[in-house]
Order: sequence, then C-alpha cells, then structure tokens
Amino acid sequence: MRKTTLKAALALTFYGFAGAVLAAPLAYVPNEKSGTVSVIDTATDTVTTTLKISERPRGIAIAPDGSRLYLTDSPTESLIVVDLASGKPVASWKLGDSPEGLYISRDGKLLAAAVEEDNSVALLEAVTGKTLAHIKVKGENPEHAVFSPDGKWLYASAEDAEQVDVIDVAAMKQVAQIPVAKRPRGIGFTPDGSRAYVACEIGNTVFAIDVATHTVIASIPAGKFSNGIAISPDGKRVYVSNGKDATVMAIDTATNTVVGTVPVGKRPWNMAITPDGAKLYVANGRSDTVTVIDTASLKAIKDVPVGSFPWGVVIR
Repeated sequence: MRKTTLKAALALTFYGFAGAVLAAPLAYVPNEKSGTVSVIDTATDTVTTTLKISERPRGIAIAPDGSRLYLTDSPTESLIVVDLASGKPVASWKLGDSPEGLYISRDGKLLAAAVEEDNSVALLEAVTGKTLAHIKVKGENPEHAVFSPDGKWLYASAEDAEQVDVIDVAAMKQVAQIPVAKRPRGIGFTPDGSRAYVACEIGNTVFAIDVATHTVIASIPAGKFSNGIAISPDGKRVYVSNGKDATVMAIDTATNTVVGTVPVGKRPWNMAITPDGAKLYVANGRSDTVTVIDTASLKAIKDVPVGSFPWGVVIR
C-alpha cells in the first residue's frame, strides 16, 4: 500500500513538473536554408523539436490561441499552415512571388504577408485562407507588413524604399507614406498602439512614429545595418538588431535614447520577446544560432544552435 502510494505521489510530482515545463512559452524559429522550424523551450533554452515543414520558410506567425503556425515559403510562393497539436502541415495557400514577412492581427482573424516581387501586401482570412486583397504599396520588394494593435493599420517596409507605407485595413488600400531613411526593415508597435518604431538598414537609424498622425517624432542613431525590431510587453523598451555590428541595442521609449548594447551572433535579424518581457530571442542568420538575452541585465545568457540561416522568431 505504501509502495503504491509512493509511486502515485512520484507520478503526480513528475507529471506536475512536466506540465510546468510544458507551460513555458515556446519559441519557433524558421531556418531558411535548412527548410525547418526549430522549437525552443524557453524554460530550458534548448531545442526540443525540429519540424520539417517547407522548402524555405521565412515569415512566421502564430495564432493567438496557439493552435496554428503560419509560414511563408518562397519556392512554392505559398503560406503553409501547421497544426501545432500534430506538428503537421494542414493547408497551403497561394500568396505570390517571393513572400517574406508574415503577421497576424491581435484578434487572430487576419494575416498579412509581404510579397516582394509583386510589390504588394496579401491580406487573408486566417481561418479559411481566403484572399481578401493584394494591396499594392509604393515601396519595392516589401519585407514586413505589421498590424497595429487595434487592427486598423498595416505599416509596411520595403528594401527599395525610403518611407513606411501605411495601409488602411478596412479600406484595403495604401493611404499614406511616412518618410524615413533608406531601406526600412523591422517594424514594431508599442502595446497601446500610440507609437511605431522602424529600423532603417542603410540609414543606420531607428525612427519613432506617432501613429495618430503617421509622422516621425524622433530619429535614433543605431548600429550598422539596423533591421529587426522587438518591443517589450510594457512598452518601455525597443530592441533593435544591428546586422553588421552583430549587436542588439535597447532603446528607452520615454527618452528615445539607447540605454545598452549586447553582443550577439553574426548577422542578427528578426527577434521576439517572451510574454513576461524577461528574455529576448535573436535569430543570428550567419551563426545558425539564436541568442537569448536577459533583458533585466542586458546580457546574453545563451546561444542556442538551430538550423541554417534562421530568419526570425515567434513566441507563445
């Protein structure tokens, strides 16, 4: 009787521990050259699973309820839908020539994909895959198209541009342009939606934008080839990756000044932050690693090996 009780207690302890570990957010990393997605447990900062889903995954988004993962795949010009319960692809939706950045609205209803060779942003229903529009933008070779928190706007960046293109989601058309510097890349909105930050790669500058007026309110010098943007859940810090410097900078949004710089791997690209804001995950495209940064100390605490040419990270 005692042995049975002890075994039952140990089993409960084990499953309770396993449940706690599994409850930690997972980071999903598309590896462009490997054609895989690395799944990192953020509790242990180790790769627990590698998914073989598409030929060349780049843009990545996850449904708010965690049921689906969405990926752009360049060779097939499509958006791949993955059921996360099984880890298997369940749908493939055509997008256009050379799709890249992919984003989902906060309510999980809409997807926006930057389609480079079409110079457009594809807007789709996230559940059915129905294409609602291919919205032409002024910038050539669009790379990112990010929803504002209220879902009213899409801000789009492009490799051959010196502006951020503003799309009215309800009207499904571009309605404004915000002058910045050459080659705008990563874009992020503060949680309250009042500001957006965009990194300009050739301009080596991050621009703070007032969303209500679609105007620049500050320009912040960054490192060489600034590109990725991530914003803390409390909106107090913006993180920017500097590709040629192999660093990540932290910007205080109260003052729009740089408050710290962290060395990471080669060619840091797109990034994501945990829901509690404690850790930042940086995809290092030329090191085939993800650097984990402790945001409190602004120190790199681990480099996690992943596949070849990691493009970015999403966390849930």
